[in-house]
Amino acid sequence: MFTHSSWAPDRTLSYERLEFLGDSVLELAVARTLYDEHPDFSEGRLAKIRSHVVSRQSCAVVARELDLGARLKERGTDALPEDELERLVRNRNVLAALLEAALAAAFLEWGFEHVEPAIVAAFSEQIDYAATQHVDYKTELQEALARRRRHVIYTVLDVGGPAHEREFTCGAVIDGEEAGRGVGRTKKDAEQAAAREALAKLPSLSDAPA
Repeated sequence: MFTHSSWAPDRTLSYERLEFLGDSVLELAVARTLYDEHPDFSEGRLAKIRSHVVSRQSCAVVARELDLGARLKERGTDALPEDELERLVRNRNVLAALLEAALAAAFLEWGFEHVEPAIVAAFSEQIDYAATQHVDYKTELQEALARRRRHVIYTVLDVGGPAHEREFTCGAVIDGEEAGRGVGRTKKDAEQAAAREALAKLPSLSDAPA
């Protein structure tokens, strides 16, 4: 399994085919966990969280925690010069691919129901972060309003504090009506907070365009 395509006699003998399968195994495990644990999240929000969790960056983090680079290095000791091999085993994309290949190998050996808990445990920090912190409320609000043929703009209502510690207050204005207000250290943060408040109020707002 730990054979890079650059030293495999045939690309089909490298970990790339397993990587292809492992990507789907990971997506299913994360999707089912999010679906079960967050019944109040919309389809769009679930998709964004899943996208963050199964990203190359997240997979590389887990691969480093499992020290998969060392396993690849063991297999490639005689295949490449030492410095090139070192760069390879630290490469984010390579580590992410190794992680997905390992998931596929485990899936083929033991089946999805047996490996799913281990996958969720390995990605628990990424899942928790994406579900609670990595949320783009502005995009979610825009998509929700688009389905209603409505529009939102953001306005700066106030800027306070000293120059080195500004505090912005922004409003989310939907068809001329302020639907949310947020405060943040940056304009972007304040707009996100305003969008979050507007999303919470969205079911009570009129569906008819202004």
